[in-house]
Amino acid sequence: MRKIEDIAAQVGLPSEAVLPWGPNRAKVRLDATRAPKGRLILVSAMNPTPGGEGKTTMSISLAMGMNKRGRNSIVALREPSLGPIFGIKGGGTGGGKATVEPADDINLHFTGDIHAITTAHNLLAAMVDNALYFREGPDPRKVRWRRAMDMNDRSLRRVLIGLDGPIRETGFDITAASEVMAIHGLFSDTADLEARLARVVVGQMRDGTPVRAGDLGAAGAMTALLRDAMMPNLVQTAEGTPAFVHGGPFANIAHGCSSIVQTKLALGYGQDVITEAGFGFDLGGEKFFDIKCRAAGIWPSVVCLVATVRALKYHGGADAKSLTQPNEAAIQNGFGNLGRHLDSLQAFGVPGVIVVNRFPDDRDEELDLIRKFGASRGVGVAVCDSFAKGGDGALEFADTVIGTADGDGVPRFRYELGQTYHEKLTAVAKASYGAREVVLTAEAKADLDGIEKMGGVNLPVCMAKTPLSLTDNPGHPGSPKDFPITVREVRLSAGAGFVVALTGEIMTMPGLPKVPSAARVRLEPSGKIRGLMQGD
Repeated sequence: MRKIEDIAAQVGLPSEAVLPWGPNRAKVRLDATRAPKGRLILVSAMNPTPGGEGKTTMSISLAMGMNKRGRNSIVALREPSLGPIFGIKGGGTGGGKATVEPADDINLHFTGDIHAITTAHNLLAAMVDNALYFREGPDPRKVRWRRAMDMNDRSLRRVLIGLDGPIRETGFDITAASEVMAIHGLFSDTADLEARLARVVVGQMRDGTPVRAGDLGAAGAMTALLRDAMMPNLVQTAEGTPAFVHGGPFANIAHGCSSIVQTKLALGYGQDVITEAGFGFDLGGEKFFDIKCRAAGIWPSVVCLVATVRALKYHGGADAKSLTQPNEAAIQNGFGNLGRHLDSLQAFGVPGVIVVNRFPDDRDEELDLIRKFGASRGVGVAVCDSFAKGGDGALEFADTVIGTADGDGVPRFRYELGQTYHEKLTAVAKASYGAREVVLTAEAKADLDGIEKMGGVNLPVCMAKTPLSLTDNPGHPGSPKDFPITVREVRLSAGAGFVVALTGEIMTMPGLPKVPSAARVRLEPSGKIRGLMQGD
C-alpha cells in the first residue's frame, strides 16, 4: 500500500488537516471541507439475493476504473458492521482485486468510530436508568431508549434489567440501527451533532411529555465521546485510489448511507465521487434522495444499478439453490424487478446505468440478454469483472458512466415535508415498490398521534422493510403488483430528523445463522487474519 500521506497529497488535502491513524489510514479534520467541485455518482442495485450483489465491490471498481481513465476519482463508503461480518455476509470492504485497504482493519476495529457510537449510545442508556434509580426520569413504563451492541445476538432482543433498582424490560439493538449512528451519518458540524443528540427522545413522563437526552444532561458527554468519530477516515483501494470510509447505518432499518460530512469533504477534492446506498434502490436509493440529499443539499449526476445474473434468476422465479444453472426464462422474468428500479430512479430525474457484477459461472449469452434489456430501455449496460481483474476489469463500466449525460441537478423528491405521514409513506410505497396502498395498524396510528404531539412534524420518512422483496414479505421476490404495505409501528428519531415506519418482521437486533461466518475466521502466526471475506 502507498503511504497515507501520499494518498492525501494526491487529492490535494492540506497536510495539517490529515491526522495519521497508523501508517495506512488517517482521520481528516472537518475544517478541510471546501466548496464542491466534483460530481456525485450513486451506486445502488436491484433487490439482492440474501448474499448481496456486490455494490461495494462495484463502487470501488468504478473509482479504480475511472482513475485508470485519467480522472481524479474518490470512493466514499460506509464502515462495515461486525454483525454482518461475523453473521452471513462476511467483510464489507469489497472483494477480490476490488477492495479498500487495509481490509482486515476496516472490517474489525478500524479507527474506533463504531465503538465510540456504541459507547455514546450506552452512556445515554446508563443515564436514563440512573435517573430512574433516583426517581427523576421518565415513567419506567414509557422508556424507549434501549442499549446497543455491534454484533448479531438474538438473545439480547429482550432482557430484564434493574435488579439493583427499578426492574424493567428492555433490549439491545445492533449499533447500525442506533439513532446515534443515524445522527452520525447526517450531522453537519460539532454544534449540529450536539443539538441533534440533545433532541433524542428517550421516553415520556406520565403525562406524555417527552424526555430528551438534553433533559438528562447527556448530549455534551456524548458529543465528547464522538470527537474523533466525527472526522472522516481516509484509506485507499487495492490500486491506491483514494477512499473515504465513514458512517454505517443499515438501510433496511435506517437510511443506509455514508456520512454527509464525508461526502461533502470528498466533493471538494475529487473530480468524481462514487458513493453507495445500502441494499436495493427501493431502500437505500430512495432514502439517499429523500433523506440524505434533502438534508445535505446535494444531488447525484448519475445512478448506477448493480445487477447480477444470479439475482435476475432469483427474482425471475428460479430456486435459490439453482442460480448457477442456465435459465434464460428466469432472467427474462427477473427484468421485471430490475425495470421497476429503473422506473424508480428515473422518476428522480437522474439518468441510470446498469452494471453487471460478473461472476465466474456467468455465461456470455446470459450477459447478452442483459445488454439487450438495457438497449430496450435506452440505458447503458456495462459488464464489470474487477473482482478478478481489478481496475482493468472496470474500464467498460467507467467508460459507460463517463459517456452518460449528467442529470439536470434539480431535486425531485418523492414527497413534500408538509404532507401527512400517511401521504408520504404512500408516495414512497407506490413509486418505489409498486404497492397499491399503505395500511396503518391501530398501533401505528397511535404512534403517529403521539409523534405529532411531541412536535415530530414535517419530517422525512424512513421505511424499514425487508431488502429481499419490493413488498414487506421477504418470501415475495420478483416484481409483484397491486399489494399493500402494512406499517405496524412508527418511531420518532427526533435527533436524526426522520420518522421510522416499521413493516413486516424487521428486527433491530439480527441473529446469527446456523453456521456464522465467525466460525471460519482465524488469526495466523504471521498476524494475518483469514476468513473475514467470503471465499478467503
